[in-house]
Amino acid sequence: MSKHQILILNKISTLGIKRLPTDEYEVGSEVTAPDAVLVRSAKMHDMVIPSSVQAIGRAGAGTNNIPVADMSKRGVVVFNTPGANANAVKELVLTGMLMAARNIGPAMKFVEGLEGDDATLSRLVEDGKKHFAGVELPGRTLGIIGLGAVGGIVADTALKLGMKVLGYDPEITVDAAWRLSSEVKRVHGVDDVFKHSDFITLHVPLIDATRHLVNAERVGMMKHGAVLINFAREGVIDEQAVLDGLDSKKLRAYVCDFPTARMKSHPGVVALPHLGASTQEAEDNCAVMVVDQVREFLENGNISNSVNFPAVMMPREAAHRVAVASANIPNMVGQISTAMAKAEINIHNMVNKSRGDIAYTMLDLDSPAAETALAEIRAIEGVMNVRVLPKRQE
Repeated sequence: MSKHQILILNKISTLGIKRLPTDEYEVGSEVTAPDAVLVRSAKMHDMVIPSSVQAIGRAGAGTNNIPVADMSKRGVVVFNTPGANANAVKELVLTGMLMAARNIGPAMKFVEGLEGDDATLSRLVEDGKKHFAGVELPGRTLGIIGLGAVGGIVADTALKLGMKVLGYDPEITVDAAWRLSSEVKRVHGVDDVFKHSDFITLHVPLIDATRHLVNAERVGMMKHGAVLINFAREGVIDEQAVLDGLDSKKLRAYVCDFPTARMKSHPGVVALPHLGASTQEAEDNCAVMVVDQVREFLENGNISNSVNFPAVMMPREAAHRVAVASANIPNMVGQISTAMAKAEINIHNMVNKSRGDIAYTMLDLDSPAAETALAEIRAIEGVMNVRVLPKRQE
């Protein structure tokens, strides 16, 4: 059996790469006909993605650097790693909240600008410290927009610090809702978060619905002296609206992970160089998670944490497995089953799931899939690809 080919576009933690057996996988940055691509931040929109690619694994949560829509049309599964870097981001959110609450950034700049001997510095410090008086977190209200993996543990941490927590997420999953503390007050509209929070932290993907989520109108709704924290994506805020809010003192501070030319020098901005997932632990977690997901897909066809395909998990019950990616249209399963029946192949077990316009079907067969049956399935209108997944030898 030939080895699976894996193309790596960024440095991926060796802890993850080691999970690909060298006798079954060829991994590297020079692979020319990859079965899968592993990527972190490399921009793939202008890249020629080989026709051999069956899966793309993003070692991180956001997939803006991947042409997901184009890959969906080709039947390519795109994976991400939600939650793998959640603790790293949570700690940075907490850091940002404390920096803003205690005016750490401006205070550090003040000290850096002092000149003189120790006695002079002592006097200047005592005279100047009144300008940097801050607030404490207990009793303050933290508003969280997005209650997924990161938002949920940010909420738990804030509660342990004695804060009140408001949460908004119209797309919250059942699992995330179960994990969320009952002390988090769920509000029914995003505007309620802006109106009633002392600190607001954003944990949403950048999609059409969230672009400029923070705009002039919503800045105007915020409490005077509120703090806005953005470790999600730059585009979820309207930069001019936030700058105007800072200049008018409506906003006490804006803490973000996305420095821009106008933002980085503003005294009310704490801008970090995209440190959200920049810990060794987060990089290891993301690498292990994405490698396991891609390997499970290539070897067994199972899908978890895909941004464009349905989640499908079917234990092996027979030696022969076929996976079919197709358009989500009527009678697709019927046509696939008919092709197998015509070839006198018994279907031992089958699963079919759909997500939007995409459907995914896996069949466990009691005998090998005949080429005539596979060719007939590939010829069905709407079928994007068909894969034969032989059972690994133990």
